[in-house]
Amino acid sequence: MRLFIAVFVLLVAVHCEELFNGDQVLRIHAESKDHIQVLKELEKDVDSGLDFWTHGFSTERPVDVRVPHASLYAVKDFLKENNISFAVMINNVQELLDRERAEMVSNTEMERNTKSFNFAAYHDLDTIYSFMDTLVASHSNLISKVKIGSTYENRPMYVLKFSTGGENKPAIWIDAGIHAREWVSHASAVWIADRIATDFKENRAPVPDVLSKMDIYLMIVANPDGYVFSHLTVRPFHRLWRKSRSVTSNPNCPGVDLNRNFDAEFSGPGASDDPCAEDYRGPSAHSEIEVTNIVDFILSHGNFKSFMTLHAYSQLLMYPYGYTGSNAPDQPELHDVATQANKALNSWHGTIYKVGSIFHTIEQASGASVDWAYQHGIKYCFAFELRDTGEYGFLLPADQIVSTARETWFALRYIMQYVSDHPY
Repeated sequence: MRLFIAVFVLLVAVHCEELFNGDQVLRIHAESKDHIQVLKELEKDVDSGLDFWTHGFSTERPVDVRVPHASLYAVKDFLKENNISFAVMINNVQELLDRERAEMVSNTEMERNTKSFNFAAYHDLDTIYSFMDTLVASHSNLISKVKIGSTYENRPMYVLKFSTGGENKPAIWIDAGIHAREWVSHASAVWIADRIATDFKENRAPVPDVLSKMDIYLMIVANPDGYVFSHLTVRPFHRLWRKSRSVTSNPNCPGVDLNRNFDAEFSGPGASDDPCAEDYRGPSAHSEIEVTNIVDFILSHGNFKSFMTLHAYSQLLMYPYGYTGSNAPDQPELHDVATQANKALNSWHGTIYKVGSIFHTIEQASGASVDWAYQHGIKYCFAFELRDTGEYGFLLPADQIVSTARETWFALRYIMQYVSDHPY
């Protein structure tokens, strides 16, 4: 297998400065332990050019992999030779990128002409930060913008605080975009921020009741440097960038997976020690300034009762643990809350989510934010993987943003109501 990998690495090297034209996303189904071992070895070879969009090898779940056009025939032949079944999920990645880019250009022109903000569109960091300022100005009695620190590249990290007043009230934390390429999470958080403000202003349940008891902190962009980088170009290491942008021990492989950098069984299984890997954990727990900023803010506040994080894609609603298959002490209650929240989500558009612990639902993952929050006494911790299930993957069309955000909001507001009704 090593010889095979070495051959197609040369092909990828020739292709690496081109666009994604002809790249495909394959859904690969492991049916045995031998299949799983083959796929694990492929993933570990970070020079292979394969971009694993989903992780966690299992006979129960497929894995999605973007394969460069130059390597397609070799990879498909290799899978066939090993009797590993696969299907083409995305036939040409570049076509989706071209459509996404065209939509963004068109939307920018429309917003400029109408002086409005289109929630059914993807936006860059500056536009999102400008939206936040406008929202705060329009709802100054409810919302404030809190700077919790700066990133590795010295960009500000902001949290929107929704509060009706009072000192150190119990609080709910929601963040999005810790993985840069998961654009629908940022876009959904933008819509949700506006919806919280609107529902409070219009006295629409349950927001006024929740905010009478608790504050809500919403971080729309948890990885600003990575998000900016993902907007620079459509080349492979930009739009589909996942990590932060800090310098690592390998100068050719910057960035850390921020959701493997938390001090929650750090360096355990489910995170890589290779700086070139997508799930590189970093040199030490909280080595990344972005993670340190979030951790310090939450600990200094000291009264968060719920921690929720928005990711994409796979349509999952999960709770601790990620690092172990053992049940969390509050597993029965967390599972029940997640199940009811999932029913609320499903009621909007019929979208089907899977509920369970991170470990059993998606993959083993050490150093994850949700596990860290739970281990620090925040009981109601949940991680969402938003739309879709692989038809578009990270390149979800903008016309699905609002529906995605709205159904997610139905789940979030159920959880927030539950948390406010069950103080501890």
